[in-house]
Amino acid sequence: MRPSHAVARYLQRVGYRIVPVNPTIGEVLGERAYPSLRAVPDAIDLVDVFRRAEHVPAIVEEAIAVGARAIWLQDGVVHETAAQRARSAGLAVVMDDCIMRRHVARARR
Repeated sequence: MRPSHAVARYLQRVGYRIVPVNPTIGEVLGERAYPSLRAVPDAIDLVDVFRRAEHVPAIVEEAIAVGARAIWLQDGVVHETAAQRARSAGLAVVMDDCIMRRHVARARR
């Protein structure tokens, strides 16, 4: 049970559509997985990143290329240069935080 799977399952349960991006799998939680952001046929609002920091610059470039509106780097993932690049391209950026934990906390208010 990977954290990315638990977060995706939670987000799906509360009504968000998740679109898995992973070149090594075909499906996650009943949703087709795509090998890259560029392969996703729909508009992308948010890219939730569960990869190590050294992978973030390439993900940010791809997120910019597909017109994503935001990038969220999960707990422990920080890359200041890539974050600045994303912000300069107009993307909202969150680093080193868990989207599920934030959503749960907000729902409890």
